[in-house]
Amino acid sequence: MVFSSIVFIFYFLPIFFLIYYFADKKFKNAVILIGSIFFYAWSAPKFIFVLLGTTIIDFYVVLWMSNQRQKAIRTLLMCLSLSVNLGLLFYFKYSNFFVENFNHILTKVGVREIGWTKLVLPIGISFYTFETITYVVDVYRGVHKPLKNFWDYQLYIILFPKLIAGPIIRFHHFADQIYDHIDHETTENRLRGLYRFFIGLGKKVLIANVMGASADAIFKMQYHELPTITAWFGAISYTFQIYFDFSGYSDMAIGLGQMMGFRFPENFNNPYSALSVTDFWKKWHITLGNWMRNYLYIPLGGNRVKNKMRLYFNLWFVFLASGLWHGAAWGYIAWGAYHGFFLVIERIFLGKWLEKLGRFAFLYTFPVVLIGWVFFRIEYFHASLDYLKRMFSWHSDLTHLWLPDKEYFTFLSLAILFSFLTVSELGKKLQQAIFYRNYNLKMHFTVLSIGLILFILSAGRITVSTFNPFIYFRF
Repeated sequence: MVFSSIVFIFYFLPIFFLIYYFADKKFKNAVILIGSIFFYAWSAPKFIFVLLGTTIIDFYVVLWMSNQRQKAIRTLLMCLSLSVNLGLLFYFKYSNFFVENFNHILTKVGVREIGWTKLVLPIGISFYTFETITYVVDVYRGVHKPLKNFWDYQLYIILFPKLIAGPIIRFHHFADQIYDHIDHETTENRLRGLYRFFIGLGKKVLIANVMGASADAIFKMQYHELPTITAWFGAISYTFQIYFDFSGYSDMAIGLGQMMGFRFPENFNNPYSALSVTDFWKKWHITLGNWMRNYLYIPLGGNRVKNKMRLYFNLWFVFLASGLWHGAAWGYIAWGAYHGFFLVIERIFLGKWLEKLGRFAFLYTFPVVLIGWVFFRIEYFHASLDYLKRMFSWHSDLTHLWLPDKEYFTFLSLAILFSFLTVSELGKKLQQAIFYRNYNLKMHFTVLSIGLILFILSAGRITVSTFNPFIYFRF
């Protein structure tokens, strides 16, 4: 069940909030938990038992670990919990990839392939696995005490607004909200959360879906036949699709959480206006970047290593892992390595040059990121190179020319406007006024009116269109 579906918007959401708001305070968390289980089971009825089973194991292993005084036993129990979670992630997400590549090697040397039934990936497994890891590691480090109630732990993991695609919320940032979110469930937060949901829905349905339909049409073509201009339209379309798709989902998740009094961290901050690839990763999927820094980069030594080569390796390795986290395909690995390469060269020398460009450095960052999305979209490394060749060598064959219509140009213009709005100071002030300042009655009326228009337009498009994918749903 995705947020931009008829079932979610017109059935699940009204029924859930009707029950939730009229429930007694002591039952509100139970309503959220039951609603979240139903939400996940609707899309993945078989895998709900995998999710519930791992939460049971994690909760009791971590509780046992926290009661141990001997460091060796604590470390052993932490490793046990990590092994279960990472083992399941590897099994479901990467088994197909490794078996396929191993079989490819076997056929090359004339050996019979291994028989294998392809596994179906549980929805959102990468996201909730990372949150279970933060729980065991935060408790092991003594950052926060473990939860004493199993149902409270389940609520942290399975809370439906963030369950499928984040934001990834670290345990110590969320633990206290399990008990105090009701105190933040004010009329102001309910309204602001509703506005944020409307904005996210509009970004997803009105911009991402239009860009996505065009990207799909182009990427289904034979790459060796693409005219250069068509190849560029495909890359540009996907670049804006993935941003407005994922950031729109994050806005909806943050808004839904706020309507229940939860405070979710921001996940995007105008990444396409970033002044370097390093800056891009401070603005894109922020919660994943924070997770990688705190649970992988710093344990590897971070910036504190004595050897600069080790520092560069740490940076590159973290982004290689980030690419693999996104998916089990060589394209994702190439995408991670590609971003890691630019982070390293910006550390070595390029960053100083970019500083001289000031706010215009986004003219370097955006094309670099756009090219990287080709690896991400196609997944097969050699096919990605074929596509890039068509982009960077002129081909004017009109036989396979893809021509955009007026609707495409309208929403492309909106995508460009909203992506680069904060390059100017006026744009930054406008964003601050809409998202973060206190609203007076006039502002509430204005934003609500705009939100309702976005909702009506989005709902209308959902009802008449069959194209409504969600890119990060499969991660």
